[in-house]
Amino acid sequence: MKFHTLRFSLIAAAVFAACSLSASVAAQSEAADAAAPVDQPYAGMLTVNVDLTDAGKRIFRSHETIPVKPGAMTLFYPKWIPGEHAPSGPVENVSGLVIRANGKQLPWRRDLRDMFALHLDVPEGTTQLDLDFDFLSPGDGEGSNFGASASATPDLVDMEFNQVAFYPAGYYTRQIQIQPTVQLPQGWKFGSALEVDNQSGNTIHFKPLSFNNFVDSPLIAGANFNRVDLAPGAAVPVHLNVVGDTAKAVKLTDKQLEQQRNVVAQTNLLFGAHHYSHYDFLLTLSDHTGHFGLEHHQSSDDRLPADFFTDDDMHLVAASLMPHEFVHSWNGKFRRPADLWTPNFNIPMQDDLLWVYEGLTDYWCGVLTARAGLWTPDQYRDSIANIAAQMSYRTGRSWRSLQDTADAAPLTYYGSESWINFIRDTDFYPEGQLLWLDVDTKIRELSGGKHSLDDFAHAFYGMENGSYVTKTYNFDDVVSTLNQVQPFDWAKFLRDRLDYTGNELPEHGIEQGGWKLVYDDKPNGEEKAGESLRHGGNFAYSMGLVVNQSGRIGDVQWNGPSFQAGLVPGLTIVAVNGRDFSVDALKDAIVSAKNSSAPIELLVKNVDLYNTVKVDYHGGLRYPHLVRADGKDLIGAIVAPRK
Repeated sequence: MKFHTLRFSLIAAAVFAACSLSASVAAQSEAADAAAPVDQPYAGMLTVNVDLTDAGKRIFRSHETIPVKPGAMTLFYPKWIPGEHAPSGPVENVSGLVIRANGKQLPWRRDLRDMFALHLDVPEGTTQLDLDFDFLSPGDGEGSNFGASASATPDLVDMEFNQVAFYPAGYYTRQIQIQPTVQLPQGWKFGSALEVDNQSGNTIHFKPLSFNNFVDSPLIAGANFNRVDLAPGAAVPVHLNVVGDTAKAVKLTDKQLEQQRNVVAQTNLLFGAHHYSHYDFLLTLSDHTGHFGLEHHQSSDDRLPADFFTDDDMHLVAASLMPHEFVHSWNGKFRRPADLWTPNFNIPMQDDLLWVYEGLTDYWCGVLTARAGLWTPDQYRDSIANIAAQMSYRTGRSWRSLQDTADAAPLTYYGSESWINFIRDTDFYPEGQLLWLDVDTKIRELSGGKHSLDDFAHAFYGMENGSYVTKTYNFDDVVSTLNQVQPFDWAKFLRDRLDYTGNELPEHGIEQGGWKLVYDDKPNGEEKAGESLRHGGNFAYSMGLVVNQSGRIGDVQWNGPSFQAGLVPGLTIVAVNGRDFSVDALKDAIVSAKNSSAPIELLVKNVDLYNTVKVDYHGGLRYPHLVRADGKDLIGAIVAPRK
């Protein structure tokens, strides 16, 4: 999930006095974090009124009030947004900021070392600051991260509240209270985990809450809206809220509704407790917004293409997104790595345990997608086969450990797709699945089938039913709980895999689960659906490249056949063996080369330079599959629905 960068200037509408701010403010500008946050209530309540009536123009207008006392003050714009694992707060999209006290415009200055901090002097006699600014939401194809990707069209809006509010420095954000109000275009309906105080026409007044929970509770709204009950009759409500480009796009079939209800039931059975007072899936279905998922404690911000419910291939490929974000309510929100909990949104987070936070969530999301019936057991195995093949061909394992993919997440989350096999990127997601499959099958093997990772889920997350007060953990806590489930040297088991560098895939859950990875010339079901959607070709396991329908090379296997021939990411294949390029033409050439000693000849364009490249590959097409091997079918047992 990568986005192009769109930059807006954060401008001061204030006209500064003759020289600069006062000496006290200038001194403050030396360090935004000079005052450590204190865990005590902030005096008074913030308010924010967000006018979304121009959302179709991608303009979110914010009016905020902040109770204050006279003197030097620092305001923060949220920088480290939980779940984004990087300093991705979209401050560059804030424009037109004017701060007033008693109706008079105040000068402010940005911190020179922290662009998310503003310093100002509050005049005597001032009890409240009034902030007015616009958040300029990126357009289709713009934006560099989750928080600054396209999120509004003429028919819908998807808003994260961290986009539209500042907060006073020096306090834990859980101790700052705020009351939100939102104005929507006429006739639009909305979904959010925020609780409504009252509504008048298209203006919704929400109940006051902590700034923590405010940032943790996004809102979707649109002209085409559907809300369905995913836990009918349950004491704790769970709903799916859908907005989309069209009325047709937001409707579920009876089968799809049953499957989504199964996700809720199976997830609660897995953990044995829940940690929300209510839960709202917020699903945006549009071809004109970013596509990703972001977890929140009592909701999830899920953004998928418009045809998710109407195209079988899209539904198959994207089915696991909502289960993934739902699992995060337990793993990531309720239980969170200690280094990812911070007193406010501007203290840096540390990502060393993302192989638990994201990797274990990714493992369970695949399992739950199968248990809920969104995938068949065969489709789950196709997913695992694709992940295992992808990770087996990670040439970057020679230098970058799985642990470092987590540690370096702030560097790689929004990086380039080029050379992804050598860079390794965010492999704590896919290889994290294999790591926890290894753990699950090992527990089952050691216990003779008496215990499983489900028991870990109950022990680690299944306490304090209904509470959503975060409980932190560290590596030793994970190991200790695994040992409670099944005694073993889990610290060594995990570190051997997390710290490994070399050419072999260090996880063995597939083999322990009674299956093995093989390759043949036919794509599996998931890969076939993906090719249909992408209209591209994944030849990473054969000639060593990935290409789109226009011939542009997205990735090249480091030291693979295409690399040895001189191909690199970013080049465009114009012709294959003397004929116009197409994905099918390249497939045919790979097939033909299997029974020939002649290389595959490509005409390649590099900017405005053309040259011929000869790839000496004769191994045919290769696609991954799992086939049954010796031993018990533990993978089948893992994906069987719980009763």
